[in-house]
Amino acid sequence: MEKMSRVTTALSSSAITGRTMFCHLDAPANAISVCRDATQVVVAGRNIFKIYALEEEQFVEKLNLRVGRKPSLNFSCADVMWHQMEENLLATAATNGAVVTWNLGKPSRNKQDQLFTEHKRTVNKVCFHPTEAHMLLSGSQDGFMKCFDLRKKESVSTFSGQSESVRDVQFSMKDYFTFAASFENGNVQLWDIRRPDRYERMFTAHTGPVFCCDWHPDDRGWLATGGRDKMVKVWDMTTNRAKEIFCVQTIASVARVKWRPERKFHLATCSMMVDHNIYVWDIRRPFIPFATFEEHKDVTTGIVWRHQHDPHFLLSGSKDSTLYQHMFKDATRPVDKANPEGLCFGLFGDLAFAAKESLISSDVNRKPYPGGDRRYPIFFFKKPDLTEQFAHVSSALSVFETDLDSNRMDWFVKTAQLYLLSGKPFGELCDHNAKVAQDLKRPQVSTTWTMLRIMLSDPANQATPAANHNPGKLGGLPLMNSFTIKEIGSVMGTESRLERSKGESRQDNVHLEAGNSHISNNNEENEETEGSEGQAEYMFGDAELDDDDLYSMEHDNQTEEQEFTLPREAFQLRHEIMDNPSAPDHLQQDKSDSPHVSGNEAEVTCLTPIESFSLISISQPLFSPHLAASFFCPIVREMLSYYAEQGDVQMAVSVLIVLGDRIRKEIDELTQEHWYTSYIDLLQRFELWNVSNEVIKLSTCSAITCLNQTSTTLHINCSNCKRPMSNKGWICDRCHQCASICAVCHHVVKGMFVWCQGCSHGGHLEHIMNWLKSNAHCPAGCGHLFLCY
Repeated sequence: MEKMSRVTTALSSSAITGRTMFCHLDAPANAISVCRDATQVVVAGRNIFKIYALEEEQFVEKLNLRVGRKPSLNFSCADVMWHQMEENLLATAATNGAVVTWNLGKPSRNKQDQLFTEHKRTVNKVCFHPTEAHMLLSGSQDGFMKCFDLRKKESVSTFSGQSESVRDVQFSMKDYFTFAASFENGNVQLWDIRRPDRYERMFTAHTGPVFCCDWHPDDRGWLATGGRDKMVKVWDMTTNRAKEIFCVQTIASVARVKWRPERKFHLATCSMMVDHNIYVWDIRRPFIPFATFEEHKDVTTGIVWRHQHDPHFLLSGSKDSTLYQHMFKDATRPVDKANPEGLCFGLFGDLAFAAKESLISSDVNRKPYPGGDRRYPIFFFKKPDLTEQFAHVSSALSVFETDLDSNRMDWFVKTAQLYLLSGKPFGELCDHNAKVAQDLKRPQVSTTWTMLRIMLSDPANQATPAANHNPGKLGGLPLMNSFTIKEIGSVMGTESRLERSKGESRQDNVHLEAGNSHISNNNEENEETEGSEGQAEYMFGDAELDDDDLYSMEHDNQTEEQEFTLPREAFQLRHEIMDNPSAPDHLQQDKSDSPHVSGNEAEVTCLTPIESFSLISISQPLFSPHLAASFFCPIVREMLSYYAEQGDVQMAVSVLIVLGDRIRKEIDELTQEHWYTSYIDLLQRFELWNVSNEVIKLSTCSAITCLNQTSTTLHINCSNCKRPMSNKGWICDRCHQCASICAVCHHVVKGMFVWCQGCSHGGHLEHIMNWLKSNAHCPAGCGHLFLCY
């Protein structure tokens, strides 16, 4: 191990010296804890439970607490705590639900002292009281917290959070009777240890589980929490309601949070997954870590400052089976590598950008910022604070103005309100949304919806045969493919002379255009009906034919019609067509030379005596008349990515919902989730709550659909004593008064209740609305102008 610079810290009667060092463990560590005098550290995990001495140059193993030939699950530890008053007392939280205390002063090899098995599931956390020697608190996966008096064999109090599993419990450093508990559902509860029947305060701290919490060692009311939402929040608990005063956004779920000693605004965090580093944050500058420790190669599972009054040494354990002592002087400082840049949008859509003056000064076309412009009345410049350990740099400010009318978002709101995402057939949805986009002067979006309908609509549902069309007109011969006929020599390289049996002859130059090969299909699929949505258009050269002209071909008698009737399996019956009159020799020679027609595979018939036009009906399809929807999926995927990259997530999400299973598997879940969250955020910014709820409900992404399924908790306070109410009735447990009494009829409100947020008086919705028709003041007689919510 490479030696690094040493640090000596004076702590009253002793001094801590050391350097950055590590040692390899026998197994991954789940938790670590340090003794009161900062000379030893205990490491606990599923397969390890050892004590190491912290010497100046290295870690030295002192004691292995896993003894016996067959160690029980009591040694499988999820958490460990070293008492800060009794140097020989340890407590562990076992994965089998046991809480175990260990007495290091026992002369025997087995140091186990007491065993508490009252929890039914894994114990996540144990915590000793900071000043009471015999008080131990535990939090378990079963949702209960238990307080143990180590002089007794059973718990003395049980606290029920009425919630999911307890993730962390921490005694307050300043309030003797108070402890905080964090829960799986995102709530944090404050309890008085003397009152196990009900919590003193509860608030929602995070979206998702709250994995950790820690009281500030110096400031009495500060509580730091970390959760799966990748945030660290600092709460001021001295006010009537918990107030968030600082928030740090990390890059992964926060597993541990510890305040740094002797530094009021510093705290250390580590992540539960993905990120292996340990970060020290200055909560006043939450955008970039103050310091980073990057030694671990796997997830860090436990962090602890070596001494409660020493800010220079940090201990950590990891799943990579290493134990580290980090010296703060050796930490990486990300701020040294960061560029002092800032970016912000203004109220009118203008963009303010601050960067180094050296970067901006090279732009000769840059105009100085007009500081006296009334459009930007105030810019706040932070005054230097000598207590902050940050380097202060100066930046040049650039403001990019936009036309006030060009950046209006009326089209976004109207589009969100008028779009149809479900409830009708796919074709109708596309047509409706295309019309909405066209009316809002967005032709590209309108064309996109139209193309989606053309490409992905089911051809079987587009049209049905009309009753007034006689299928016998075509003699039972399916009209498989129709072509525009003009100047065939330019494409096929040959000329065909068609002579009719009555002696009439006509020379046609036939041109087969590949672009029209998709226009018509067989008789059943391509025939336009009276009740169909659109009109079919058939182009023949420079002129148009009516629909009836396509079906003007008739035969002389019914027998001929039966002879020319072929099933769809044209290959099997091709040899039966033997009685057709043979074509002239020169025509057969032309056919043999043609790469498209050979032998008797094609029958050429003139439909109508229109000059220089004729129709070829081929009994055998040259290719499939319709392309499968999957053929267009790559195109649709690229189109969605294009709109998303252009910032139009509204179009991307709307198409995702309308297409549904047609395109869902073509786009990965993370990309879909990103598009959905961006669109939902925009909808909520414009207060389009109904549209946002519909998007969440119709979402094709499972991570978005569950947003409407998260639990919602309503906390009710008594209108008389302002204390939280239980869910057992309408009578307050403390003042024994009815909490919700209508100020008009003076009866208890058990349904919809409206109130004034100024005076807290209210009542039945119907009664209050009738009262406000003729009165503006509160019906309770308090004289307050009634503002009903």
